[in-house]
This record gives sequence, structure tokens and C-alpha cells, in this order.
Amino acid sequence: MSRDTDRPGHILLVDGTGPHEAGGLEGHTVVPVREYLTGPWHDHPGLRVLNLSRQTRYHSAGYYASLLAEARGHRVIPSVRCLQDLSRKTIYGTDLDDLDDRLQGWLAAEASESDTENREVWLFFGEAPVSRLQPLARSLFEIFPAPILRVELRRRERWEVAAVRPAGLGKVPSDERDRFVAALDRFLGRRWTSGRRKPAARWDLAILHDPEEKLPPSDAEALARFERAGRRAGIETELITRKDLPRLPEFDALFIRETTAVDHHTWRFARRAAAEGLVVIDDPDSILRCTNKIFLAELLRRAKIAAPASAVVGKDDLERAAALGFPLVLKVPDGAFSLGVFKVKDVDELRTRADVLLRDSELLLAQAYTPTEFDWRVGVLAGEPLFVCRYHMSRGHWQILDHTEEGDPAEGAVDTLAVQDAPPAVVEAAVRAARLIGNGLYGVDLKETPAGVLVIEVNDNPNIDAGYEDAVLGDALYDRIMGEFLRRLEAH
Repeated sequence: MSRDTDRPGHILLVDGTGPHEAGGLEGHTVVPVREYLTGPWHDHPGLRVLNLSRQTRYHSAGYYASLLAEARGHRVIPSVRCLQDLSRKTIYGTDLDDLDDRLQGWLAAEASESDTENREVWLFFGEAPVSRLQPLARSLFEIFPAPILRVELRRRERWEVAAVRPAGLGKVPSDERDRFVAALDRFLGRRWTSGRRKPAARWDLAILHDPEEKLPPSDAEALARFERAGRRAGIETELITRKDLPRLPEFDALFIRETTAVDHHTWRFARRAAAEGLVVIDDPDSILRCTNKIFLAELLRRAKIAAPASAVVGKDDLERAAALGFPLVLKVPDGAFSLGVFKVKDVDELRTRADVLLRDSELLLAQAYTPTEFDWRVGVLAGEPLFVCRYHMSRGHWQILDHTEEGDPAEGAVDTLAVQDAPPAVVEAAVRAARLIGNGLYGVDLKETPAGVLVIEVNDNPNIDAGYEDAVLGDALYDRIMGEFLRRLEAH
């Protein structure tokens, strides 16, 4: 087994390096997942990463391995999006409907007198153990590009794919090991594949919102202005809620105006819309990239965009956080609206706070504390600046939103500037950071310091509230966003 890390073309990530985990992989660079998370692998652009960890749940070490691989510019399978797609059948079930129909022909010879028959099939890099299942293996790999898939087939009145799950190398049965190694070698000799997309068909826009959300990204008046702007652009709009997921195929585009999160119904809406071929803002990839602060920190570092000094830490390396100096800021990966962000004043408080936060996440992000009177927020749409605001800190607090008060959180004042009146360095840094994520709608938070402009984070689904972010452009802001939907619909 090679452990040469100078310039390998590919690496295999495993949970451990014992005989059962890494045996038979001689000639490949095998790296423990935790070593990849904290090691110097960001200096290997273009590296092919095969994540063979059995830990694929949200916030697990294996999940973060795929997440950081994407941030580091590595080509990884499975991607974080693939892991999320496979996280529950309510997400991926619609992708299997056509396969269930075709499965009857592939397994026609499997008739049995039994009314019920379950069987488990291991698929490696889109390869099946028997030729009659090869079309199924190939189709599943096109939809879910993962090295190892554990597929449960069930026959009652007809055959169906009951479940599809990613699996780690350590779970592969010993009698399947040689087949895995052979499939691995064949896969490394060909191009990597991705999922398929379906074409869109009609011209209707769904706006997903939650009427009960306390801190929505757009208030009721802003939503009404989006609807009016849609009509001016010739786009029919309809406000929908989480119960309308089955109706998504009726629409031509989806605009998410509800606070997004992974492992949340907003993610399922984005994922389903993309699978149906709808134009989507926020698209699933933007949600994945923006909602995780660890991914963003790694992405900004790789692109050499100035940001506060930071360290990704787990339970065994909190000293790396302490090295940033105190006070410092400790962040859970997927907090929003200033939630999950804590200022700690010393080592004892760091350990106490981290002990609580690490119960739900394998990793945390520690950042140097950078006090300013306000944060810049630059809205970026399709790679171009849309609006610029100054978000002032809440009175007597170090953040824009103060959640420590009882009742509604206290907010600081907001000033809106014309893009041309904002500091050019702020706008330029924001646009550079947003373009790293994609071509959607983003809100980039920055701090202006004596040492220069620092990017704090990039938010998908940024606030657009009537009288605030639209204070300079007015209706033109809403027209530009609807115009972008129109442009994409015409090009789709």
C-alpha cells in the first residue's frame, strides 16, 4: 500500500488502515479520512478523490471529506450532493420510478412462487455482479455517482428498488472484495460521470416561502413586489409552501424565499426542482456550498481571497483554535441569521462551548475575532453586483442580530448604497467570492479593516426586504431578478 503523498493522481479515503479496510489496495494511495480533513491536501489541485468512508450522514467525517474535496478543487465521488440525494428515499424516490418499470424485464427470469422476495445487490462504480443487472447498475451510477452502492430489490406483485444506500469499503463482504478492486481499476481508467438532467417545459414560477417564519429572507411586501415584477416580465408567479412539493413539476422555475438548510425541506425542493429540469434559485449546489461555513473557509483560502484567520477543529485539536488568540469566534458549520456563532473569551470557555457543539458536528470553524461597527453586505446576481448595504451591529452587541434578548431578536440599523458609491474593494471582493459559489443570487458579508477587506461568508438566499435592500433600486431590483429568471428560461 502506497502512502506517498507527493503528487498522487488519486487517493482512496478510508475509515482505517487495517487489513479488512485497506487490504488489496496496494499500488493506491490510501489515506484515513481524518488525515485528509486536517492534512495538507489543498496543495494537490486536480486530485481524484474516491471517498470510501462508511460515514456519510450529515456532519460526519466522511461527509466533510467530500465537502472539503470540492472546496479544494479535487474531483470527488461521491459528491456532497450525491450523499444528500441518497440520504432518504423521499428525496431520491422519484428518480427510481422509471427504473422500477424497466426492472421487470431485467429480472423476468427471477420468477418465484413466493409472494415476497428481497435481495441485496452490491454495485461497484456502476458495475453489477451479474449481466442481467448491468443496465440497473449503470442507470443508478448515472443518477448517484458513488463508488459503492448497496441496493435492496424487493418483489411483491412486481420488482422494485426498495432502497439505495452508499456504503463504505469496510462494509463490503469479503467475497465481494476482489470484484470491488477489479471495478476500481477499471473505473480509474475511464472518465468520471455525472447525473442526468431533464428538460423544462413551461413558463410558471413557484416562490417557496413560509408564512410563519420569524426571520424570512423576504417580507410580505417584498414577495408582492416579486410577483408584480414577474408579471412585468411575462412570468406567472405563485406563492407555495412546503406542502406543495408534489406540485413542483407543474412549474417552470423555482425561487426559494425561505431560509435554506441541508437536510431540510428547502433542500428537497431545490433538489427535486433541479431533477425536474426547472430553473432554480437557490440551486442545490449553492445551498450545499453556502450553508456550510467550513466549505466556504476552505474555498476562500484556496482562491486567496482575504478572510479572517481561521482553523477547522475537532474535539482533539482545539489548541489550533486557541492559537488564533482570544477572544475568538466559534461557528457551527451551518448556522444562519447569527445563530450557531459564539464569541469565546478564553481556553475554558472554548472547551466548554466546543464540548456542546461537537455533539452534533464532527468539525467546527474557529475564526479570529474582527470587531467593526458594521458589516458590508453585497448582493450578487449571476456574477454581478445587485445591491450594497451596511448592516450595523445590534446596540450593545457584537453581531448584527442579538438573539440573547427575550422575544424577537434585536437588529442593528441598515444603510443602503448605490453600487457605484460603495468602496470598490468591497464590491470587487464580494463578486470574486460569489463567483466561486456559482451564478445564483448571493449575499456576501465583508468587513472593512485597516489591513484590508475581509470576506466573512457568502450566503445563499440573501435578505431582500421592502425598504431595505431595495432602498436604492426600488422596483428595478425585483425586475432584475425576474429578468434573470426570464433569461434562463429562454436559454433553457
